[in-house]
Amino acid sequence: MSDCQNVELKYLCAYSPSVQAKIREMLDKNTLGSFLLKKYPQIHTINNDRQLREYVMALKNKYLKKSDPLSKIIYDPKIHVLNNALGLHTFVSRVQGSKLKRKNEIRISEVFKEGPEAFLQMIVVHELSHLRFKAHDKAFYHLCEHMLADYHQREFEMRLYLTQLELVGKIY
Repeated sequence: MSDCQNVELKYLCAYSPSVQAKIREMLDKNTLGSFLLKKYPQIHTINNDRQLREYVMALKNKYLKKSDPLSKIIYDPKIHVLNNALGLHTFVSRVQGSKLKRKNEIRISEVFKEGPEAFLQMIVVHELSHLRFKAHDKAFYHLCEHMLADYHQREFEMRLYLTQLELVGKIY
């Protein structure tokens, strides 16, 4: 995405010029926020690390029971600014004595503390899928869609939400 020619619509670089033009028109008419509010009228109430952990673990236990355990699940205030990411998964292996210790962590951008649950769920599904598949390949996205049938639609609308936040401001 670094070769995006329209820096203003940086979250939508992968989409066609016609889609970008429609979004630009919505921004010009100041209707993007109302579009998102109509589709997602409420924000979630998962606003601390304990609640986030419970939320993530419920999804993990439903779809990925046999995957490795998660040692840390947090909202991270540094992600969006420093890594230009929405969430991160980390996998760390350390040797302690004669044992190999593995840790999996999920960090979600603090931007998603206030927003629709649909977007938080999409990001959690994305990060959970990395427990099984490290690369963004066909198998990875197949697992995302297994856990969340409308994964790609939510990803697109989450990108619209980020565009709204960055260019216009909060809607909630």
